[in-house]
Amino acid sequence: MNNEVVVITGASAGVGRATARAFARRGARIGLLARGRDGLDATRRELEDMGAEALALPTDVADADQVERAAEEVERAFGPIDVWINNAMVTVYSPILEMKPAEYRRVTEVTYLGYVHGTLSALRRMHPRDRGVIVQVGSGLAHRGIPLQSAYCAAKHAIKGFTDSLLAELHHDESHVRVAMVDLPAINTPQFDWARSRMPRRPQPVPPILQPEVAAEAILSAIDQRRARSWLDFSTAKLILADRVVPASLLDRYLAKNAYDGQQSDEPAEPHARDNLDSPVPGDHGARGRFDASARRRSAQLWMSQHRAGLAAMVLGVGLLGGLVAMRIRANGWA
Repeated sequence: MNNEVVVITGASAGVGRATARAFARRGARIGLLARGRDGLDATRRELEDMGAEALALPTDVADADQVERAAEEVERAFGPIDVWINNAMVTVYSPILEMKPAEYRRVTEVTYLGYVHGTLSALRRMHPRDRGVIVQVGSGLAHRGIPLQSAYCAAKHAIKGFTDSLLAELHHDESHVRVAMVDLPAINTPQFDWARSRMPRRPQPVPPILQPEVAAEAILSAIDQRRARSWLDFSTAKLILADRVVPASLLDRYLAKNAYDGQQSDEPAEPHARDNLDSPVPGDHGARGRFDASARRRSAQLWMSQHRAGLAAMVLGVGLLGGLVAMRIRANGWA
């Protein structure tokens, strides 16, 4: 995978930043897209210190023309794009009755249409070449909406529907362009410090929480294992499966009771905190948020997914050994 050309949106912080580091370690040349110049430049310097080539491109993914220009610049600098990762997002923590139409529009333009714009720019290049990978960084909330994040949940649901349609069309075309949708659980990123919020206490990810490096590992695994759809961690699987099997009325009541407090820490909200909905928050915010103490650095489910062939062989071997022992016992009249 050395010298692959990768584009990552939302690359200046959080999961995007951790994913950029992961690709840098395997020798990729990386186009970094985000709005904030401070974070982009810091990420570029970090990757260059790791020995990677990186290009920082200030881009608002809500603007299709900006995304297309960034794609052109990446290919001009590095050559054909091999992997495009759609990851940029914004959200608003607020009851629906207090939401403003402009906030719904902005979250939709970034968190959903940003993925559409990125996918279209990638497809324009990959489809004629009949190769390449597009990664949609999704969420368990693409399958089940929760209170206080209606705009974000709706955008993630839209990404899932768009991606399902895209996969079907690529199969119809017998295209070798691949798509991977990786649904994430709660991740310790800076978004909980800069998201717009009307809650009385500071936002937090709903436990259990994983570090962004685990999400980056899951993204690379989905690419390498050629998986079209994957869920990171048992917590994501539980949410998705609960939505499929638990009566909706019971799940609604459960979320009504638990999801309000679950998304708020014990710290009071900062009354004049700056948010990143309409413009980036200045500074370099890194990959991790403020929840290091409670965030896990490993996922048993991811490990099992990465080693499923070996685990299947082990189970088969144990089954065969058990069968041979049983046959030996019967042949010797021990049972």
